[in-house]
Amino acid sequence: MPPVPVAADVRRAADRAITRAPWLESRHSFSFNDYYDPDNTHHGLLLVNNDDIVAPAAGFDTHPHRDAEIVTWVLSGALSHADSIGNTGVIHPGLAQRMSAGTGILHSERNESLSEPVHFIQMWIMPDEPGRTPGYQQHDIGDALTAGGLIPVASGRDPGAAISIGNAGASLYVARLAPGGSVELPDAPFAHLFVAAGHVELEGSGGLNTGDAVRFTGGCGRRLTASQPAEVLIWAMDTGLRG
Repeated sequence: MPPVPVAADVRRAADRAITRAPWLESRHSFSFNDYYDPDNTHHGLLLVNNDDIVAPAAGFDTHPHRDAEIVTWVLSGALSHADSIGNTGVIHPGLAQRMSAGTGILHSERNESLSEPVHFIQMWIMPDEPGRTPGYQQHDIGDALTAGGLIPVASGRDPGAAISIGNAGASLYVARLAPGGSVELPDAPFAHLFVAAGHVELEGSGGLNTGDAVRFTGGCGRRLTASQPAEVLIWAMDTGLRG
C-alpha cells in the first residue's frame, strides 16, 4: 500500500466552540455536550480536549462517566477531585492525574480556591476495551518539567510515563519551554498538538498561539520552538477509532 500523506491541520483558538455559564468558560476542540459537529468528533483516539476556566468556589458537582480514560492537566490554580471509589485530592500545575471511568464512576471537580479561578485542560482517550475496572492515579512531575524537554505524562505502554492509561496506542507528552527552547514532536500515525500557553513556531506550519492546535495524520516528527515562555501538550497515537 502507498504511504499515507502527511497532513498538518491547524485549528485556531478562536474557532473553538464555547460553553459559558456564570461559573464556567469551557472551550471545546471536539464535539462535546450541546456542541455537536459530525465532522469534528475526535482525532485519532482523542475524544475530548476541553480548555476550562472555573470560577472560585464553583465547579462540576458529582456526575457519572463510563468507558473513558480521563486525563486532567491544571495550568493555574487548584482543582479538587473526589470520586465514588474513595479517591480525593487537589490537582495543581505539574501534577498529572488520570481517572479511568471503566464500568462506571461518579466524581466531582471543584475549584479549591475561594478567590482565584482554576484553569485546566481535560482530555478523554478511548480505552483499549470497554468494561475496565474504574481507577485513579496521580503523580507530580513539576521538577522534571523545569528541564524544558518533552516529558511523558500519560501512556498505555511507556513505563517511564508519570501515569498509565488503558490504551496501549496512546501517549501524552508535555513540554514547558523557555524562549528559544525547542523539542522534536513524537512521530506517530496520529498526533494532536495543543498550545496551552505562549507562542511557538512549528516547522512547516508557522506560528501558533495560546489555544491553537494541530492535528497530524500520517506522521509528525517536526520541530517546535518557543518564541516566548510556552507550555504544550502532545498526544501521539498509533491508530484512530475503530468502526
